[in-house]
Amino acid sequence: MIKNWFKHIGPGPLVAAAFIGPGTVTVCTLAGVNFGFSLLWAMLLSIVATVVLQEMSARLGIISQKGLSESIRSEITNPILRTLAIILILSAIVIGNAAYEAGNISGSVLGLESIFGNTTVEIGVFKLNILSILIGLIAFLLLFIGNYKLLEKALIALVIVMSLAFLITAMLTKPDLTEIFKGLFTPKFSEDNILTVMALVGTTVVPYNLFLHAFLVKEKWRKTSDLKYAQKDTIVAVVLGGVVSMSIIISAASIKTIEVSNAADLAKGLEPLFGNYASYFLSLGLFAAGITSSITAPLAAAYVASGCLGWSSNMKSKRFRMVWIFILGLGVLCSSIGFKSIEIIKFAQVANGLLLPVIAGFLLWIMNKSKVLGRYRNSVVQNVIGFIIFGIALFLGAKSILKVFEVF
Repeated sequence: MIKNWFKHIGPGPLVAAAFIGPGTVTVCTLAGVNFGFSLLWAMLLSIVATVVLQEMSARLGIISQKGLSESIRSEITNPILRTLAIILILSAIVIGNAAYEAGNISGSVLGLESIFGNTTVEIGVFKLNILSILIGLIAFLLLFIGNYKLLEKALIALVIVMSLAFLITAMLTKPDLTEIFKGLFTPKFSEDNILTVMALVGTTVVPYNLFLHAFLVKEKWRKTSDLKYAQKDTIVAVVLGGVVSMSIIISAASIKTIEVSNAADLAKGLEPLFGNYASYFLSLGLFAAGITSSITAPLAAAYVASGCLGWSSNMKSKRFRMVWIFILGLGVLCSSIGFKSIEIIKFAQVANGLLLPVIAGFLLWIMNKSKVLGRYRNSVVQNVIGFIIFGIALFLGAKSILKVFEVF
């Protein structure tokens, strides 16, 4: 079975790699440090939601041979509604991915700074982080040339190594299994943890992955008989990614330091296994996770824009390049001018969580159109689960907005 899965492996691992980035490592660590095992239920909910929504996205791509943005553009016949929908989607993905890109680059910087130290320089009245610019340049070259797959595989392998370290570390910390099960199946809300819950959902159920997944599966699989491979690929990859995220929370729960502000603090979750080398190992993993996500975020935004506006999705086309250059450039700017890295990452995850109900609503609408999917449209059970996820995302988004207003 495992051999067969590897034979038919698809975009699933790329989707998992996209959400196991520096944001996931940071947010899961903060969740573990501040709340122990009590927010594992939020990660479990996120895994279920991700499997359900990504399966719908993959099914749409294979059956219709269209991306999600292309389907929305073609299926909304009213010109006014179509224009509003396109503006909404473009705004959501551009804003979300720009924030997420800043978090990706900042996460890579967090990793490298523990090795090279602070690399911020003053140029007149401006303070720029050299590492942010360097990481942005690497991502730019990989996207511009288009031959990034081999390096991306190497970076994903590094993320897997880091993930295995967290899995082993979680076991070595000898956590209380009773407390873990209690955290998994006993949801707890409070004024203190609601934004962290939003961040955990946002770091796992990444809106742009729904668009990216639909596009990638239609490139790999073109027959309806391949649907079963796409479904297995999605389930295995997302569940494994979720288990890794839970392991990070469990590992971080053993950290006694209350405030986490840099890579050295995050590395304490690995110290039981790697000792003094923990910070260097995590630095490499954070850099790998960050550079991989720094490529996928602008790439997804370019695919979304191309689908919504009817442009060519050729990676070397001028319009396609224009979109990812904008996202990447904005991410580098936000990361390099001196914002606190942890805060950028947290903002990116919360922003993605707020955008989720909008994107999920569009996906559910498309998945119920017989004209698009025929007999492969959503079943009653799939709709019930989908709308429950939509309702939860809507509730969490409303709660986070109220929380922000209370802060101000």
